[in-house]
Amino acid sequence: MNIRVFLLFLAFFLVDCQFDPHYVDKRNVIVHLFEWKWNDIATECENFLGPNGFAGVQVSPVNENWVSDNRAWYERYQPMSYMLTTRSGDEAEFANMVKVCNKNGVRIYVDVVFNHMASGSLGSNIVGTAGSSADPDSFYYPAVPYSKGDFHPDCTITDYQDVYQVRNCQLSSLRDLNQTIPYVRQKIIDFLDHLIDLGVAGFRVDAAKHMDPKDLRYIYNHVKKLNKEAGFKAADKAFIAQEVIDLGGEAVTSREYTSLGIVTEFKASDDLGKAFRGQIPLAELDKWGPSFGLLPSNRALVFVENHDNERGHGAGGANILTYKNGKIYRMAVIFNLAHSYGIPRIMSSFEFDDSSQGPPHDDSNNILSPQFSADGTSCANGWVCQHRWPALRNMVKFRNAVGNAPVVAWQDNGSNQIAFSRGNKGFVAFNNDVVDLNQKFRTRLAAGTYCDVVSGEKIDNSCTGKTLLVRGSEVAVILRADDEYGVVAIHSSSKL
Repeated sequence: MNIRVFLLFLAFFLVDCQFDPHYVDKRNVIVHLFEWKWNDIATECENFLGPNGFAGVQVSPVNENWVSDNRAWYERYQPMSYMLTTRSGDEAEFANMVKVCNKNGVRIYVDVVFNHMASGSLGSNIVGTAGSSADPDSFYYPAVPYSKGDFHPDCTITDYQDVYQVRNCQLSSLRDLNQTIPYVRQKIIDFLDHLIDLGVAGFRVDAAKHMDPKDLRYIYNHVKKLNKEAGFKAADKAFIAQEVIDLGGEAVTSREYTSLGIVTEFKASDDLGKAFRGQIPLAELDKWGPSFGLLPSNRALVFVENHDNERGHGAGGANILTYKNGKIYRMAVIFNLAHSYGIPRIMSSFEFDDSSQGPPHDDSNNILSPQFSADGTSCANGWVCQHRWPALRNMVKFRNAVGNAPVVAWQDNGSNQIAFSRGNKGFVAFNNDVVDLNQKFRTRLAAGTYCDVVSGEKIDNSCTGKTLLVRGSEVAVILRADDEYGVVAIHSSSKL
C-alpha cells in the first residue's frame, strides 16, 4: 500500500468511526430527555432507562446560555460561553450523570451549539446562566473570549436558495461564528474534547446545515478519541448526528453531510406524520427507507418529532405528530421503533401551550424534577415522559430483541392496515383504518403463544395484555377500528 492510499484509508477510517453510536448490550434506541436536569437524568438512567434497555440519552445543551426574560426553551440554543453551567445543573452534576449513565449501559449524546453565539435582546448587554455578560451589538463575548473578527459578516439569511447566505449569514440575529478561523476551530474542539474527557459518547450538532462541511470535517477529525476510562475502545471516535433540515427544494441538502456523520432525517418525520394522519395510505410505507426518498439507513437519525418541529418550528409544519395527537402519535412512534430503517430516537417532552414555553419550573424559574405516577408509567407536574409509556417502553425492548433483522413478509390491504415481520424475531400489525382488522398474516416467528407488548407484557409465564397465537407460518390478528392502540407487536422474547 503506497502512502497516498494509506492516507486515504486513514482519513476514511477516522470519519467512518463517527457513525457508531457505541451502544452496549445490543441496545438500539436513543431518548431525548428534553430540558431534564442532570441529577434527574442520572437517577432515570439508574432506575428506569438502564433496566429497560434504552441505549442512550440526548441531553439539552450543556454550556452557558443567555438568560431570556421569559425563560423560553430556545435560550438553551444561544451560547454565552463554553462553561458547563445551565438550568440543568453545573459541571460536577453533569460529570456525575455521565458516569452513572455509562455504568448503567446508557450512553450520553450532547446537543452542541457552535454555529453561533447568543444575540438575546440586541442593543443591550446580555447575561448568561454562569453569570457571564456579552455585548452582541459589538460581537463581544469575553467569557470565551470571542470578538468581532471571529464572526462572519453581519448579515441575516433571507434566501435559502443562496448557499453563501445559509452558511455565512445569521439565523435571525444570532451571531454567526466563522469556523474557518483557526482560533474559532480550536475553541470548539477544546469544548468538545472537554465533554469527551467527561465520558460522553457523541454529539448532536445543532444547525450543521449552516456550517461548511469542510469546516465540520476539520473539527470532527481533530476531536480526541473517546475516553477509555468511560468504557470506550482506544480507537473510538465520537458519534456525530448533524441537524440538517432538508425536505427538498433548498440549495443545501442533507446528503452533503452524510460523509461526516449521520444526519437528522426530517423527511421521515414529515412522512410519518402524513401517513398516520391519513394523508397517504400506510400501505405506501412498504417502501420505507431509501426507496421512499430517504437517506441511507446507516446515515439517518429517525424520529416522529423533535423539540423544534413539535412546536411548529423547523420542518414539517402541520404534518408533525406530537404527544397531543394521542393514538396516531403512539402508532407512529411504534412504527418508527418496529421498522428496521435508521437509528431511532424518541422524544420525551414537557407540556406546552405556547411554542416558546420553557420547561416546568418553580417561582424562581428553577426546573422542576419530574413526578411519576404510582405505577411509574407516566409523569405529572408538567412533564409528558413518553419514554415511560408502557407501549413505547416495551417497543424499545422489541427493537432490542429484533436487532438488525430485516423487514420481511410485508402485507397490507392497499390502505391503512399493514403487517410485517422482522426476520424470524418479531411481528407487528397496524390498523389505522375505519374498519376492523381480522385476518391471518404470514410470519417467520416460531409456533407458539406470544404476549402482545403494546397492550401489555410478559410477566413470569403470563401476559398482562393480549395474546397472539402463531400456528404453522401464520399469526391470527384481531384489531378493531376503535382499538385503544391500533397496533399489536410480538417478538421472540415475548413467547410464553
